[in-house]
Amino acid sequence: MPPATTRANPERLSRPQQVAEAIKSWVVARGWGPGDRLPSEAELIDRFAMAKGTIREAIRILEAQGLVKSRTGPGGGVFVHRVSEERATALLGNYFYFQHLTIDDVYQIRAALEPELAASLAGELSDPQLRALEDVMTCYSEPATTPEEERAQHIASLRFHAMLAEMSGNPLLRFLIRFIANMLADITVSRKLYAQPNRELWSTGLDYQSRLVAALRKGDKDGARRILAEHMHNAHRLMRAQETVLTQRFLPEGKII
Repeated sequence: MPPATTRANPERLSRPQQVAEAIKSWVVARGWGPGDRLPSEAELIDRFAMAKGTIREAIRILEAQGLVKSRTGPGGGVFVHRVSEERATALLGNYFYFQHLTIDDVYQIRAALEPELAASLAGELSDPQLRALEDVMTCYSEPATTPEEERAQHIASLRFHAMLAEMSGNPLLRFLIRFIANMLADITVSRKLYAQPNRELWSTGLDYQSRLVAALRKGDKDGARRILAEHMHNAHRLMRAQETVLTQRFLPEGKII
């Protein structure tokens, strides 16, 4: 369980929320981890000097956050639980659901993080890892001929970057890049940015990725950083142009903006 931090003013939290935060801090202080069993309800009532209903609501809050999990039957109880990357991605994605992220927003972060990721991995990847990246590239080795193929290729190309992030030993960097790749995939699909096949986006993207794998294999850190920085700049330009063209294409006739 991660260290407990409360951004909101504690005085504005409900009593169950305050108890949930206190339980998190207590668990961290005791050094408990995933799979460790919390004390019984009666012990928690005594430890935090709260009513049964408050303790139960605090546990429900922690369950909703994915930090504890209840099991019934013999050996049951409330156990510390590790939040999965899938759940964390979904929860964070919900936060951005109404933020209307733009292509510029996404690529500002990608351009900052991914070139450094590439530099850190140069010369560090095994042959099977490099081949796995090359295998993903076979999914878009030929240009798309239909919007459906274009959509599938966009998603596969982003999977290349998510896979590259997975190979990082930095869990924060790994999560952030994979999360941003998922967000870009969602934007691509929801805004139908694949509706018009883009031969330049396909060809330059494939070329940059091929060169990147070669640099990673050679252990060329500066080259890997430079190639991925150029890739992000070029993809940003083309994706922004794609979004502009499709937005104008779908405006009603005579619409002035």
